[in-house]
Amino acid sequence: MALTGPVPIGTLPPLGEVPPQMWAQVVRQDRLGEPIDAFRPEVIETPEPGPGEVLIAVMAAGINFNNVWAARGIPIDVIAARQRAGVPADFHVGGSDASGIVYAVGTGVTDVAVGDEVVVHHGWWDPDDPWVKAGNDPMVAPSVAIWGYDWPRNYGSFAQFCLVQAHQVMPRAERLTWEEAAANSLVGTTAYRMLFGWPPNTVREGDVVLVWGGSGGLGSQAIQLAKHAGGRAIAVVSGAQRGAFTERLGAIGWIDRREFDHWGIPPHWTDGEGQKRWLAGVRAFGKKIWEIAGERRNPAIVFEHPGEETIPTSIFVCADGGMTVICAGTTGYSATVDLRYLWTKQKRLQGSHGTNDEQARAYNDLVRGGAIDPALGRTLPFDEIPRAHQEMAEGRHGVGNTAILVGAPEPGLGRR
Repeated sequence: MALTGPVPIGTLPPLGEVPPQMWAQVVRQDRLGEPIDAFRPEVIETPEPGPGEVLIAVMAAGINFNNVWAARGIPIDVIAARQRAGVPADFHVGGSDASGIVYAVGTGVTDVAVGDEVVVHHGWWDPDDPWVKAGNDPMVAPSVAIWGYDWPRNYGSFAQFCLVQAHQVMPRAERLTWEEAAANSLVGTTAYRMLFGWPPNTVREGDVVLVWGGSGGLGSQAIQLAKHAGGRAIAVVSGAQRGAFTERLGAIGWIDRREFDHWGIPPHWTDGEGQKRWLAGVRAFGKKIWEIAGERRNPAIVFEHPGEETIPTSIFVCADGGMTVICAGTTGYSATVDLRYLWTKQKRLQGSHGTNDEQARAYNDLVRGGAIDPALGRTLPFDEIPRAHQEMAEGRHGVGNTAILVGAPEPGLGRR
């Protein structure tokens, strides 16, 4: 008998049978605001894969800060942005991490098959983009987008089925449960690009690497990647429990940011007394790095994502010729840089966004080989997606990554 509606959350239809409708956690423009109110469960049409696309039954999904932004409509209203680009959808289905099973493939897909157990990376681009066709890095192509956030096709992992391009699909680590496999690809591949994608400033043996938010999703992956490459990660956290978590991941030590109060935009360079106070604070922070490193060595790489509150400090403590690399601005976007420390010490402030296929697969190989742990902090049911994002927005989401069960009926399944 043909399926006539969505199957219940926590179940799957027979392999290859796609229901015409599905459950999804949906954001609409009339409720943009705090995530707890913006997301609501709805029954929507199940998408069909077009040429080069793959439809995946989502077993579990991961939570990332990008859908805090989507829920709030800040810094962009992703629904309005799609409509301006000619996409008529009046809703947003987020979710940029997924583990699942392939249920259908579009024309031209030859290396992915129905029944494959997979994970997804979040880099999306138009394969006909001239920049991409010329062999350039697709993550700086005019057509680039982040799957599950601002990409045009609008079917991320907060639904029973998600739609991806075939090049995004990677084999899942069979040693992991569904929720472990879903938790970390966005943050892990993003961290990989940040630490290894900007030569000559890549992690080398013995390098000190300062990792902001070391106990969170991005930080938990950056610490492990730095250690794997022979670097010495120092985490910045907000308390001893979080610090201990980073040490278990491989950090050589941690700094409690609450012990310092020089954050944010420094006093203007003409304000002598203000500059003196700020320099005392930032130098004390830098001294803490030296104490943990066991020598007067500044970080060769500063792994940034808070942005507005921390960039001035990151630039100051970064080693001469080193790099501060940033992928987000969770505390704000109007950062101030004292150019004296940037140009005279020949430091690099590098933006980094998403992942390309090569970087994503290199990271996924490390996960599959057991070198990198997903750092799963908690697993929640499908109806907790609004709360998970609200707690992330407020910094109350705990350590590590958060996963959401969708097709998987309970935690602990999928490991082989």
